[in-house]
Amino acid sequence: MISAIEQRVRHYWTLRSHDFGVVRKNELDNDMGQRWLRELEMLLPKKNGLRILDVGTGTGFFAILLSEAGHQVEGIDLTPAMLDEARGVTAQRGLDIVFREMDAQALSYDDSSFDVLLSRNLTWTLPEPEKAYREWFRVLKPGGMLLNFDADYAANVRSRSTQNCKVSPDSPYGHIGMTDALQRENDEITLRMDIGQVRPAWDVCVLRKIGFSECKTDLSVGKRILGALDLTHAPMFGIYAKKS
Repeated sequence: MISAIEQRVRHYWTLRSHDFGVVRKNELDNDMGQRWLRELEMLLPKKNGLRILDVGTGTGFFAILLSEAGHQVEGIDLTPAMLDEARGVTAQRGLDIVFREMDAQALSYDDSSFDVLLSRNLTWTLPEPEKAYREWFRVLKPGGMLLNFDADYAANVRSRSTQNCKVSPDSPYGHIGMTDALQRENDEITLRMDIGQVRPAWDVCVLRKIGFSECKTDLSVGKRILGALDLTHAPMFGIYAKKS
């Protein structure tokens, strides 16, 4: 049973799933997709056929990129409509990827199931991010890697509110088709889910407490991937950790 705020998040992404999917589908075949693939290939273990879990897969962007690169990928998301979009793109590209509706904080996988777990723009949406991190640690194999890309989006909302400005519809955050009502809902959810800690320092502290080793942060990944489109008040960061 998911919480009331998770139901609200799922409803929001249900409304946005198609338009968001259009943005991610276009990115798969343009320079953005290639930049992401190069970045991930530098971070992933140098091994063919890795078993990878894409948590918060949305419309399947990471899962599709890495499946086409030869890895065994599964994707999970809380929103069925997003998964429907992912399955549609996957079928169009002739891929065989398993997508499951699942809570990132309560995974239905056995211990030590995956070589790599990755996520993008998810942690900030979770009511209990530390619980999620513990689950992610559990399903990783010994020596497995966590790759988490996120940002402090609440800081960006607060900044936009003080400056009375809107997100550009051509941003890489999928704001095509965004109405004023959806923007207000996005902002309210974002502020409601604010972790309230300095990130990514908080994440690294939690990961080390759980048992991850070799925890590293990358504060420039947003500039490398998004360039000038990276948010000034909420730049994307990378968190990379290894299960001992």
